[in-house]
Amino acid sequence: MNVFGYEAPIVPNLDGAEKGRGSLVDTPVSSYTALRFNLPFFWSFDVTELIISVSGLRGIVGESLTDQVAISYAQAFSTHLPPGPLVLTRDGRANGPPLADAIKSGIVSLGRDVLDAGIAATPTTGVLVRESGAAGGIQITASHNPAPYNGMKLFGGDGRVVPADVGDGVRKTYLDHTVTAAESATGEGILTAYGDTTSGHWDKIAAQVNVDKIRRAHIRVLLDANHGSGSILGQFLLEKLGCEVIVRGGTADGYFAHSPEPTEENLAELSAEIPAEGVDVAFCQDPDADRLAVIDAQGRYLGEEYTLALCVDHLLRKCKGPVVTNCSTSRMSEDLAHRHGVSFSRSAVGEANVVDQMLHTEAVIGGEGNGGVIDPAVGLVRDSFIGMAYLLEAMVTRKLSIADLAAEMPHYQMSKRKLTFPSDQLKEGQEAVRKHFPEATASEPDGLRLDWDDRWLLLRASNTEPIVRIMSEAVDQKEADRLCHEAEEVLLKV
Repeated sequence: MNVFGYEAPIVPNLDGAEKGRGSLVDTPVSSYTALRFNLPFFWSFDVTELIISVSGLRGIVGESLTDQVAISYAQAFSTHLPPGPLVLTRDGRANGPPLADAIKSGIVSLGRDVLDAGIAATPTTGVLVRESGAAGGIQITASHNPAPYNGMKLFGGDGRVVPADVGDGVRKTYLDHTVTAAESATGEGILTAYGDTTSGHWDKIAAQVNVDKIRRAHIRVLLDANHGSGSILGQFLLEKLGCEVIVRGGTADGYFAHSPEPTEENLAELSAEIPAEGVDVAFCQDPDADRLAVIDAQGRYLGEEYTLALCVDHLLRKCKGPVVTNCSTSRMSEDLAHRHGVSFSRSAVGEANVVDQMLHTEAVIGGEGNGGVIDPAVGLVRDSFIGMAYLLEAMVTRKLSIADLAAEMPHYQMSKRKLTFPSDQLKEGQEAVRKHFPEATASEPDGLRLDWDDRWLLLRASNTEPIVRIMSEAVDQKEADRLCHEAEEVLLKV
């Protein structure tokens, strides 16, 4: 099926990330609604189905995601906000402008003002909401999904992606069709162009690093924005930090040069080209720039897990305080927290859950193993830009290459599997696995997690398929694979 000149996949790419990569599978099953057939989520669904999570919605533009859907959902969100303007941004996808126009018209028709910030990254959206004193914001983005998709991510007035209770309320309002003409103000709201969308975010990042020290190093950097929104602030930030910048995909038009998720496979061609570019480091973003992957000078993909760990280590050398990650993120960050003598805690998978735990523990840094770094001093949103700034500062402060810094990190290997498994037997299956590993410490932050001193195992049910995801981490690949294999064998006997 061809949509807007792109070949659409047979099924939505909604379940392709096992560990909190901004994918919709990271939202609890109760937060989803099967609109087309009103089916339970363990049933398969049509490619054109609209998926609604607690933080927003996502679908194929022109099929499940139409202008009218966007208007209705934006209006439903508006009714859950206090008085004040709403910031609107988009991630640069080619199918974004019509959706933006529809959303603007729907919001102003309710008498609410709209601050149109055009193309901007997801973390920048959070900054703009706060600096403008807006009631909330909407980012038009489909994150790392293919080009035919787009979606809407919701922000509260505190500049964070809305927590589950707010998002669930918006979902119910949308489905109940409770926004009526009677709720509209007597006059229309005012549409205003935002103006400067980069300075505020840059100022917050600059306050967290030694800008002069980084500038003096004249680091040569390749930025792969892949035609998403990351280049808008990314190039500006790197140049302000005195870097010699090579930009790939700097036009934010959504015509991705490679599959938009910044994984090793998708960046293989770029990685092979890095040595010839003579750069010290390459930074790779997803379309809405809340995730950061790193490639070293030799073209070695370090992995998104290293992004967060490297930033945790660097920040804790400057500022001690609690650390939070989700329960499927590498234990590198946990080990680093213990190494620096600070507390560590885990949340359920999903950005909103990480942020909730960070606020509860007053964490100085947190994030997810998808390259999503959250620094509350900048914003309560995963932020590739503060990630780049911290990694550059670490390189110049320690006088080490990014490869040398990565070599200092605790060493672990991950293993991942998925198993078709009936949802009504999940609790029985989890209990069987728990009994099979009696020496492990069990917890249920999101599914079943079993911990040892040097390894862990996690079982999580998918929210879109009748499967269980099995994930483990250990000091060597053989042990990680063994944990997953044994868990799978136990489940097969249930």
